[in-house]
Amino acid sequence: MALKTLNPPVAWRHKPSFPLDDCALFQLLPRRFDRLSQLHAVQNRGGIRIASGRRGFGCLGAGAGDGARRGVAPKGVDLATLGNLCVDIVLSVPSLPPKPLDERRAYMEQLATSPPDKKYWEAGGNCNLAIAAARLGLHVATLGHVGDEIYGHFLLDVLQDECISIVGMNENAEATVHNSFYETLLCWVLVDPFQKHGFCSRADFSDEPAFSWISKLSEQVKMAIRQSKILFCNGYAFDELLPNVIISALDCAIDAGTAVFFDPGPRGRSLHHGTPEEQRALNLFLRLSDVLLLTSDEVESLTGITNPIQAGRELIRKGVRTKWVIIKMGSKGSILITQSIISCAPAFKVNVVDTVGCGDSFTAAIAFGFLHDMPAVNTLALANAVGAATATGCGAGRNVAHLDKVLELLRQADLNEDDELWNELIEGNLETKEVRLLSRTSINGCSGCLVRHPIYSVVSELLSKFEGVYERSIMHS
Repeated sequence: MALKTLNPPVAWRHKPSFPLDDCALFQLLPRRFDRLSQLHAVQNRGGIRIASGRRGFGCLGAGAGDGARRGVAPKGVDLATLGNLCVDIVLSVPSLPPKPLDERRAYMEQLATSPPDKKYWEAGGNCNLAIAAARLGLHVATLGHVGDEIYGHFLLDVLQDECISIVGMNENAEATVHNSFYETLLCWVLVDPFQKHGFCSRADFSDEPAFSWISKLSEQVKMAIRQSKILFCNGYAFDELLPNVIISALDCAIDAGTAVFFDPGPRGRSLHHGTPEEQRALNLFLRLSDVLLLTSDEVESLTGITNPIQAGRELIRKGVRTKWVIIKMGSKGSILITQSIISCAPAFKVNVVDTVGCGDSFTAAIAFGFLHDMPAVNTLALANAVGAATATGCGAGRNVAHLDKVLELLRQADLNEDDELWNELIEGNLETKEVRLLSRTSINGCSGCLVRHPIYSVVSELLSKFEGVYERSIMHS
């Protein structure tokens, strides 16, 4: 059966609930949707009305994302994600797929012979970040390709339910194709009896990106980037898109005054040793992004520096536009590094069920803090809470954290403190003017540069920002 690349028809929000300029962003919907689903609007203190749907809730108003870019045309989208739209098929299997490439491919093709029950499907990739950000009240757009088949329709349904816009990356909406390379990208998430995970997709078996037929950005995609406050890209985008296409998105964002968030992820190492085009793209993103997000292992692999704070400072030093470097340390916590200040936050104690989607949820909260000009320690505390809330559920996609669970963890304020760890990391960076540490105590220690921020003060500020909006969203849902 021939498949048709899905570029949904253009439709406008009947009554826009966010500021738009004359070149407002298109809202793209599946052909079978005759009209937009009913959206509710929540009035915030700043007078800005932000759409919220069944699972979303009102945004808190404009922040640093607007103020830092005064003079730029109004931007109606808080966060746009580039590529990496896929459907996860989560299956329990007796054993994980074999390591030899040919055997893995045969294994995957056998799985794909008949579609698994829909109860095993979940929105994956950048959908995790998009959904988590939308649930924090941000207006989110996804820029990517999905096919006109059952999986593509499922993904569009999920995104619409979460009030997330999608802009297709293929300009020829009527192009008919006859091979699987135009279908929605699937990722088989396989879980063995010991709860170990294996991952398999067709991108694993080709030297070319999955959507190498996309040779340039469409005008609609460029428009979406220009009207977004943040463009997020991660290393997995290179599994789908050609390096020159990804670089053109970076150039478009910089020209438009759109902040760039980049998370190289596990692909960072292979990009670092990849083709000349991949190496060039990686280096450009590391130098020109406003915010870099990496795990402690990833930042070490890219810099060769073991201490995550020193490694982050090296990225700051080499960066041209870099404002923040975020180091994710899992159950230990997180670090935010700027030119002059280091902020550290221990993780929250939770019973971990599944870590899939935790990093994406964490990033959504970092974006929120960046846009709303929140203090660094507050931003880390919120991000740790959102990531931890996701860890208490099973799977990602629609299972990422809801705000009520995030608020519950903040109220408990149960930090996984390890003073020995933080003292060790901080003592190697005594030349820094100020180190801020989220803590249960306000007593400073270890050096004159260390300032402890009491968790209860930070939580009080975060709760005052979110609780009223959450209550109003419940009333309007």
